[in-house]
Amino acid sequence: MSEPANRAAPQPAAPSGVPTLALPAVAPPQPAQPAPPAQPEPAAEPTPLPDAETTPDAPRRRGRRALLWSAAGVVALGGAYAGAQWYVADRVPTGTSVAGVAVGGKLHHEAVAALDAGLTERAGEHLTLAAATATAEVHPSDAGLALDTTGTVDGLTGFSLHPARLWAHLSGGSDVAPAITVDRDALDAAAAGLAEKLHVEPVDGSVGFAEGAAVTTPATAGSSVTADDVAAAIEAGWLRAAGPLGVPSEQVEPEITQEATDAAYALAQHIAGSPVTVEVGSQTAELPGSVLASAVSFEAVEGELVPSFDGDAIRAAVAERTSGLLANPVEARFQFVEGRPQITGGTPGTTFDTAQLAAAVHDAAVGDDRVARVDVVEQAPATSRADLEALGVREVVSSFSTGLTNDAVRTGNIRRGAELITGTLIRPGETFSLLGALGPVTTANGFGNAPMIVNGQFVPGVGGGLSQLATNVYNVGFFAGFEDVEHRPHSVWIPRYPAGREATIATGSIDTRFRNNSPHGAVVRAWVGGGQLHVQLWSTHHFRVESWQSPKTNIRPAETVPSSAPGCTPRSRGQDGFTITNGRRVFRGSTLVIDESNTWTYRPDHGTSCAPPPQQHAPEAPQDGGDEPAE
Repeated sequence: MSEPANRAAPQPAAPSGVPTLALPAVAPPQPAQPAPPAQPEPAAEPTPLPDAETTPDAPRRRGRRALLWSAAGVVALGGAYAGAQWYVADRVPTGTSVAGVAVGGKLHHEAVAALDAGLTERAGEHLTLAAATATAEVHPSDAGLALDTTGTVDGLTGFSLHPARLWAHLSGGSDVAPAITVDRDALDAAAAGLAEKLHVEPVDGSVGFAEGAAVTTPATAGSSVTADDVAAAIEAGWLRAAGPLGVPSEQVEPEITQEATDAAYALAQHIAGSPVTVEVGSQTAELPGSVLASAVSFEAVEGELVPSFDGDAIRAAVAERTSGLLANPVEARFQFVEGRPQITGGTPGTTFDTAQLAAAVHDAAVGDDRVARVDVVEQAPATSRADLEALGVREVVSSFSTGLTNDAVRTGNIRRGAELITGTLIRPGETFSLLGALGPVTTANGFGNAPMIVNGQFVPGVGGGLSQLATNVYNVGFFAGFEDVEHRPHSVWIPRYPAGREATIATGSIDTRFRNNSPHGAVVRAWVGGGQLHVQLWSTHHFRVESWQSPKTNIRPAETVPSSAPGCTPRSRGQDGFTITNGRRVFRGSTLVIDESNTWTYRPDHGTSCAPPPQQHAPEAPQDGGDEPAE
C-alpha cells in the first residue's frame, strides 16, 4: 500500500530574536441602547468645574487612551504581517534547494517544473547499498519508491501565519529533502532480497599440506544485515545521500576461528615434522613426514580442526615398506573341469584393520612417542565357496549348437569368444550381456578379421563370426525361460540358424542380453568341437518352455543383380526374403509366466554379377555445320 513520506513538515518556531506577533481579539459591536426619557432636575447652585488633570479619575482615562492607541498599532502591524505572508504564499523561499536542485524564489509551478527536470533522471537510476564488504543494487520502482515533486513544493509554499515562513523568505531557505511515496509491501519484499545479497558468509580457517609442508587459510569474519535496516536506509537515503547508502551490519564469526586455525596449524607442523615407525610383528615400516602429510586431512569438529588419517593410504605405505605380511584373498568362482562346473578359490587373505591402523598412526603422529604398533588380520573373500554353493548350479537347463564354416579365422574368433564367456556367473535378477562378457572386440583381445555383414553386405571385420555366438547365447536364454532383454536377428537369413530365432551383435549398437528371472544362479559354458559351436547354461530347472514357429510368408525371391561398378566382386545369390514369427510360452509349474512372440522380416539376399562398363562413343561432328549434333 502506498503512503506519502517526507511531506513538508509543520513550520518551525521563529528564530531567536524574532518577536511573535499576536493579533488582539476585537469584541463585536454592541447595539445602541435608547436613552431614558429626560427627567426634570431640581435647580441647584452653580458649582465651578474642576481641572480634568487634577480629578481622581484622570489617570484611568489616560490609560484607556494609551491602550486604544496601542491596540490600533497592533492591528495595523498585524495587517501588514498578514499581507506580507499572503504576498509570499505561492513562492518558494529564496535560497531553498531540494536534493541539490535550486528552487528558491520560484513560483509553485516553476518549482515543480525545476524538480521534474532536475530529479526525474536521478529518480530512475539504480540505488546502491553497502554493508561491510558487500554491495547490492535495486531500482527505486522495484523498491516501491516514487518521487512526489508537487508534494515537495506544496510543503515549501502556501499561506501560513507562522513567523518561520516569513523569516525564511527574509533570511533565505536551505536544502530540504524531497517528498516521496512508498509502496510498503514492495519495499519490504525488496529489502528482504537485498538483505540476502548483502549477507557475507564467514570463511572458516583451514589447514592442509602442500608438497609435504603445512599450509593454512586464515579465518575471516562475515557480516549480516536485517531487512528492516535495509528498508530504513533506502527510505531515508534515496535522492538525499550521495554514493552508496550505508546499511548497519553485524559481524558473523566463522565456526573455525583464527585461534582454532593457529592451533591446528601448529599440530600439522608437528605431524609432518618427523617420521612415525609402524611395528608389525617382527617387521617395521618408517613413514616419513611426506607420507604422513599425504595421508592426513583436518576436518571441522565442534569448532576445532581435527586430524584424520586415511587408513587405506597408510595401509599401502606400510605394505610397500614390508614384505610377506599382506596377501589378497582369492575369490570363489566357477571353473569347468571335465565339462562340469566346479567351485575354486574362496580362500582368505591377510590385511590390516584400516581403522585400527589409522588410529595407531594418529596417536603416534600427534604425540611424542612416534611408534605405532599394529597386527595383521584375516581378510575374507567377497565371494566365498558357501555363497556359490547356495546358488544351486548343478545341471544343464538349456543348450544350443550350430555348425561352423570352413573359415579358420572365423572359427578362431568364435573359439576365443567361447573361452571369454565360459564361467560367467549370472546371479538371480542379474542381466547377462554378451558384449560385456566378451570385453573389447579387438586384435589385442585375441580376435582376427573375418567376414561379417555390414549394411547387408559381407565384408571383413575384426570379430567376424561372433554373431554365431550371439545366436547360440540367445537360444540358451530362450529355452531356459529367462527374460529376453535385447536381441536382433540378421538382415538376411543364414540357413545354419533357425529362421527368426537368431541374433547378431555390433560393438556399441547391438547386444544380446537376457535376465536371470529364476531364484538360482546360472553359469555359461561355451566351446568349439565336432565342427560345431556349443553353448550350455548350468543352473537348476525352474521353468518349462513351449516354443512355436509360423510358416514363412511375404516371400520375396533373391536375384542376381548385374553391376558394372568399378571394383565389382561377383557373389552368388543367397536366401529369399520372407517374414516369420517365433514365440514361446514359459511356465512355472502350471502358471504361465511369459507368453511372447517376435516377428521378423528378412530382405532378399541378392547376388551380384559383374560386367565391364559400357563403351562410351564420341558423338559425330555435325555434317552441315549446324549447331545440332548428329544422331
